[in-house]
Amino acid sequence: MLEKINETTAFLRSEGFIDPELGIILGTGLGGLTARIEKRIQIEYRRIPNFPLSTVEGHEGKLIYGELGGKKIIAMKGRFHYYEGYGPDQVALPVRVLKYLGIKHLFLSNAAGGVNPDYQIGDIMIITDHINLLPNPLIGKNDDRIGVRFPDMGEAYDKYLIKKAMLIAAEHHLRVHKGVYLATSGPTFETPAEYKYFRIIGADAVGMSTTPEVIIARHMNIPCFAISVITDLGIEGKIEYVTHQSVQHEAEKTESKMTAVMTDLIKSL
Repeated sequence: MLEKINETTAFLRSEGFIDPELGIILGTGLGGLTARIEKRIQIEYRRIPNFPLSTVEGHEGKLIYGELGGKKIIAMKGRFHYYEGYGPDQVALPVRVLKYLGIKHLFLSNAAGGVNPDYQIGDIMIITDHINLLPNPLIGKNDDRIGVRFPDMGEAYDKYLIKKAMLIAAEHHLRVHKGVYLATSGPTFETPAEYKYFRIIGADAVGMSTTPEVIIARHMNIPCFAISVITDLGIEGKIEYVTHQSVQHEAEKTESKMTAVMTDLIKSL
């Protein structure tokens, strides 16, 4: 793994990806934030050694380097999921490469279904904790040069960043929740019984990503901040037919709220 990380890191540095301060991973329909990146360098995943390819509509498959909020950042416009057939090493590699390029924080976004009855479509939820029902990406032989065998997950999402983000959201008069994100493998959307079960065990929103990337980041001591955009509801009496296209559409409608919080939070670091 470390040999692949070093090879990919060296390639990106040769392309001008030098000393980023922060990494961003953008979810379904949420890639518009990259339009704000200045002095940008852009490269397609297919050109990057060892990188998987993004196969999902709404995930363009581009790595973008530049400046946002006065900081040097790298943004992944499209992520990788277990349901695409990728294994733990493939899901882990991009986050590890971001760390070896130099990022000090990792920001993430996703589109999610709300299971908290207080949530509405179009709300944003700042993730305070998660329930991971996906295969843990650290299963297998551990490389002690990268991280410890048993990383602590007591603060998977940085409390300082969460507090600052809530203050920023209030300044923008945004309807924002704090909550627990639950990750399943997908690619099916949930049944009504599953939605009910997820709420019972403590989830506020459910999706198919994010937790593996956060686990990998915390394995390497990267502080994380994540936002879910609520694109559909898994609440009894409010469950409607859901498609990937409807999720994309709702995410795109709400993206400006997420972008406002993330951009101001980045400026404050």
